[in-house]
Amino acid sequence: MSRTVSAARTPNRWWALVVLALTQLVVVLDGTIVNIALPQAQEQLGLSDVERQWVVTAYALAFGALLLLGGRIADYWGRKRTYLVGMLGFGVASAFGGLAQNGTELILARGLQGVFAALLAPAALALLTVTFPGGRERNTAFAVFGTVAGAGAAVGLVLGGVLTEFADWRWCLLVNVFFVIVGLIGGMLLVKESKAEGDNRYDVLGAITVTLGLGSLVYGFSLAEGGWGELDTIGFLALGVGLLVLFVVIERRVAQPLLPLRIVTNRVRGGAFLVQALVGSVMIGAMLYLAFHLQIVLGLDPLPAGLASLPMTAVIMVVAPVATKLLPAIGPRPLMIGGPLIAAAGLVYLSFITADGSYLVQVLPALIVIGVGMAMVFVPLQNLALSGVAPHDAGAASATANSAMQIGGSIGLSVFTAIYASAVAGFSPAAGTAAGVAQLQAFTSGYSAAFLASAVGLVLASVIAATLIRGSKDELLPQAADASSAAVPVH
Repeated sequence: MSRTVSAARTPNRWWALVVLALTQLVVVLDGTIVNIALPQAQEQLGLSDVERQWVVTAYALAFGALLLLGGRIADYWGRKRTYLVGMLGFGVASAFGGLAQNGTELILARGLQGVFAALLAPAALALLTVTFPGGRERNTAFAVFGTVAGAGAAVGLVLGGVLTEFADWRWCLLVNVFFVIVGLIGGMLLVKESKAEGDNRYDVLGAITVTLGLGSLVYGFSLAEGGWGELDTIGFLALGVGLLVLFVVIERRVAQPLLPLRIVTNRVRGGAFLVQALVGSVMIGAMLYLAFHLQIVLGLDPLPAGLASLPMTAVIMVVAPVATKLLPAIGPRPLMIGGPLIAAAGLVYLSFITADGSYLVQVLPALIVIGVGMAMVFVPLQNLALSGVAPHDAGAASATANSAMQIGGSIGLSVFTAIYASAVAGFSPAAGTAAGVAQLQAFTSGYSAAFLASAVGLVLASVIAATLIRGSKDELLPQAADASSAAVPVH
C-alpha cells in the first residue's frame, strides 16, 4: 500500500544524493574510462580500428537506445527496485568485460553495460527528482548531480590512466565492481521506493520502434566513415529517421506512451535536451580524440595521459560552485548561452594542435577554457531538462535527459570519426617529410578537424539555448513556496 511523505523531510536525503551522484559518475565515466586503455587493449586482443571504435560505441548505443524503456520500467516497476537491478547487472557486465579474451567478448560486455546502465541512470535521476521536488534544495542537488555528471567523462580519463599504468587495462572495467558494491549498499539503506500511480501499461510497440530507430541512426552514422554517399550509410540513416517518425505517431495515439510527448514539446525542456545531446557529443566523442592525441602523438604513457586531462576536471569542480551561487541570482539562461560559447572557444584553440607541439602551450590552456564553459552548462542543465515534470513522468523525463547525452555522444563520435578519417585521408605531407613524422601529422590533422567540428556543435548549442530557453529566472527554476508539503508517493 502506498503512502505519501514530505519530500523535503525524507530522512537521509543528502546521503541519498551522494549515492545517486556516485551512480551518475559511474555510468558517465564508463563512457570514457576505456579511452586511455584502448591502445593497450587493442594490442593485447588484436582489435581492428573499427572494433576499437565499437568498444566505445557499443556502450553508448545500447545505453542511449534503451534509456526510454528503462525510464518507464523505473516508473512502473519501482525506481528503487530498478536502480538495484541495474546496479547489479552493471557490475556483472563489467566483470565479464574485464575478463574478456577477444574483441567480440569485450564489445558484447560493453553493450551489456549499456543495457543495465539504461535501467540504472533514469532510475537514479528519477529518484533525485522526487526526493528534491523544488526550491533551493533542488537547485543544489541538481547542481551537484550535474557537476558530477559533467566531470565524469574527464574523471574516466584520469582513472583509466592510473589503472592502465599501474595495473592493467582490464581494471578499467573491473573497478566498477567496487562502485557497484557501494551503490547497492547505499541504495538499499538510503533510497526510498517510489513509482508512478494509476493504470500503468508498457508501450511495447513504441519501445521497439524507438530502440530500433535510434540504433539504426547511430549505426548509419558509424558507417559514414566509409563515405556519406554509400548505400548502406544512407539506408540505415533513412531507416532510423523513418522509425523515429513512426515512434512519434505511435506516441500520439497510445494511452500509455513510452515517451509522453508533453515531456519533449515543452520549449524549455526540449531546448535542454538538444543542448544535452550536443554537449554529450563533445564529452564522449571529442574527448576520445584528445586521449589519442596525448598518447599517440605526444607519446604520453597512460597515467600521464590521464593526468593531462585532469585540469579540465579541476576547473569544472572549481567553477561549478560559483555557477551554483550565480544560478538563483541571474537564472539559468545566461549560463546556458555563455557556457557553450566559452567551451567552443577552448575547442577552437585546441584545433590548432601540431604534431611537434607541446602540451603546456597547445592543450592545457584549451582544457582550462573548456572546463569553465562546461561547468556553466552542467550546473543548470539537468534541472532545466526536468523542470515542471510531474512525478508520474519522472522516469521517462530522466531517461530522455540521459538518452540525449548518450545518443548525442554516439552520433557525435561517429560523425567525428568520419570527419577525422576524411581529414587524414586528405592530408598531404610536405615533400621530404619522414614517413613516421608524416603519419603523426596526418593524425593531428584528423584530431584538429574533430575538435573544430565539436566547437561548431557547441556554438549550435548556444544558439538553441538562446532561442528555446526563454523566461525569467523564477519561471525557469522550479520553486517550492512550501517544500515541506510536497508529497511523493513512497511504497
